[in-house]
Amino acid sequence: MLLVTGGAGFIGSNFVLDWFANCVEPVLNLDALTYAGNMQNLASLEKDKRHTFVRGNIADTSLVSELLSKYRPRAIVNFAAESHVDRSIHGPEDFIQTNIVGTYRLLEAVRLYWSGLSPDEREAFRFLHVSTDEVFGTLSSEDAAFCESTRYQPNSPYSASKAASDHLVRAYYHTYGVPVLTTNCSNNYGPFHFPEKLIPLVISNAVQGLPLPIYGDGLQIRDWLYVADHCTAIRRVLDAGTPGETYNIGGRSEKTNLDVVHTLCDILDEYRPKADGTSYRTQITFVKDRPGHDRRYAIDARKIQAELGWKPSETFESGIRKTVRWFLDNADWTRSVTDGSYRTWVEMQYG
Repeated sequence: MLLVTGGAGFIGSNFVLDWFANCVEPVLNLDALTYAGNMQNLASLEKDKRHTFVRGNIADTSLVSELLSKYRPRAIVNFAAESHVDRSIHGPEDFIQTNIVGTYRLLEAVRLYWSGLSPDEREAFRFLHVSTDEVFGTLSSEDAAFCESTRYQPNSPYSASKAASDHLVRAYYHTYGVPVLTTNCSNNYGPFHFPEKLIPLVISNAVQGLPLPIYGDGLQIRDWLYVADHCTAIRRVLDAGTPGETYNIGGRSEKTNLDVVHTLCDILDEYRPKADGTSYRTQITFVKDRPGHDRRYAIDARKIQAELGWKPSETFESGIRKTVRWFLDNADWTRSVTDGSYRTWVEMQYG
């Protein structure tokens, strides 16, 4: 059995669905169902006996220890995290508690569990920690892309908390021997993306006739990774990665935020033309930049390709079209998230 933490969030739920599309091994899914955790993402698994869901927090040591003892997973994939930079600026404490304290307590429970396994089980066990390229800080347009040995220079409470969690994971390998793996990914996009993030926000606002807000001049550069490609990379690292190593996962698609929004507008002009014949680009609005906004992220993913044979299947052009189509076809999902009604369902189901 595989234990997935944060498996009802954006990337986590995509990973669980991808796992069952490619593997028969059961999954124990632990998620606190905070604002971004949504069981609607996993509705297709409602009657799938391979999927066991438990509502709980990785910082709850007693619960995690109980689950490890009961289900005896052979690997753990840790997606559980607070992940929105803007929210970390306004409320950093949640990020400290989940990303640092939560990761520490999860690692402690895992260390005790792992130390009690048989020698063969300890050898086969893996703890895969999913992190971000934001821990490396910012790049100029001339700088080389982030590689696995790039110095950590986080610039937001979110990225600082993730950097701390990465260091804890590394320490548990070097100090205790826990067989860990760490992945640092670029910006993900795709189905079930929470609507506060740039791509789903633009799609949702555009079709509602609302402004499409862009921070500053819109020339901040990100590398964009289709979430399904990220899932295949994680499976590959879990299967063949070397304990103690880190692997950068990128989409080979550096784009400015303005380019991304223009592309979304052009696709929407094609898929859902406005009645007045104007382009969705007319709704673009530039707003005050956020504090400490990193200028550029770029991922050098040559290591994972050379050592594990992984590279992205989707180009930005193919992945973004799939994403726009999914959001247009699943407007009810977006509506339930933005109006908060999914939270009512979660409380009814899980208390």
